[in-house]
Amino acid sequence: MFELFADATPNARKISIMLEEIQKPYKVTHIDIEKGDQFKNHFKKISPFSKIPILKNLLTNQTYFESGAILIYLAELSGNFYGQDKDLTNQWLMAQMAYVGPMFGQHHQFNYYHPGKSKFGEERFYNIVKFIYEMLDRHLEKNEFLARQYSIADIATFPWIARHPIHDIGLKNYSHLSRWYKMIKIRPAILKGYDLFKDKSYPPEV
Repeated sequence: MFELFADATPNARKISIMLEEIQKPYKVTHIDIEKGDQFKNHFKKISPFSKIPILKNLLTNQTYFESGAILIYLAELSGNFYGQDKDLTNQWLMAQMAYVGPMFGQHHQFNYYHPGKSKFGEERFYNIVKFIYEMLDRHLEKNEFLARQYSIADIATFPWIARHPIHDIGLKNYSHLSRWYKMIKIRPAILKGYDLFKDKSYPPEV
């Protein structure tokens, strides 16, 4: 049994999706980041950088931070979704952690949440995200999934692509990335895990 400290963010949804995929029971404790719950003392004790998600194993009382590390922990614990080539899976997982997520996050901030604050920031991160779309599309032209088999690399990347309506780039213009997205979004674990707070917030259509 696990406790997932989360809000409705792409990084938190990675973990709820993975828990659904490996069919591990869990409960969700809502950390409202807009209200600053992540900075409260009780949460700072288990989250070194006041970030979500945090996963707690209720059997061992051990807590885990950083979404990529949590995915690796759950993949190794369950023996699932690491793929046949662990090195390849790690590379695509780290690409999401170090590049896709941070760049998409900055694009969201400059172009969606705070437009008009910095023309340089808006153009820079729009172009970077557009490049990521193009790169992923080229890769998926020759590969069914990011690391050949469905894995934690796909689970990590999917919630960020699922925010495509606010990217203003047009997911439908990238046929191979769209194919990958459509194929993954109908998985039962994706639908359950993405709907983190049971408010019918399912992945949007292309």
